[in-house]
Amino acid sequence: MQPDESQLILRAKHGDTQAFGELVLLYQVFVYNLALRALGDPNEAQDAAQEAFFRAWQALPGFRGESRFRTWLYRIVINLCYNRHSGLRRETAQIPLEMDEDLHSTGEPGPERMAEAAERKALLQLAIDQLPISYRLLVLLRYQQDMAYEEIAAVMNLPLGTVKTGLFQAKARLRDALLNRDEVLEWAL
Repeated sequence: MQPDESQLILRAKHGDTQAFGELVLLYQVFVYNLALRALGDPNEAQDAAQEAFFRAWQALPGFRGESRFRTWLYRIVINLCYNRHSGLRRETAQIPLEMDEDLHSTGEPGPERMAEAAERKALLQLAIDQLPISYRLLVLLRYQQDMAYEEIAAVMNLPLGTVKTGLFQAKARLRDALLNRDEVLEWAL
């Protein structure tokens, strides 16, 4: 029977390297994927992920549990990515706070084109890869890591409105890219 996360954290805070190793196993894929989306380079992402876990181990005694462990760990990763990619912090700060359109507009295609689902998925991934880094991170955290807006705001140290606006704008760009398939395919070449 595997101990729950809170037990692992408590043991790791008291120096139990095996417990910390289990936490690493729980989060290594998520941490690496976040770093990869932010940095765009697998080697850089691997280095950032390793450094993030090293820093987490060093800082763990000070972890107070005021946020979820995942949020705390992702914040470490985001800070490392900010340090490695100098334009990322500036880019996320430039997401406007206000917008005119409804945040809840999804623009999802109907089920009548199920035969094209695999192609759309591949095109979507290509389009996501072409988003500015700040938008890629927001999309990753929201839709691939299933984080709440508030948690994303805490991880990225952004106002909640900026997170919502950034996600709205990212979705609009993705919609446009999928409507203009030829442009997406040109990006991939």
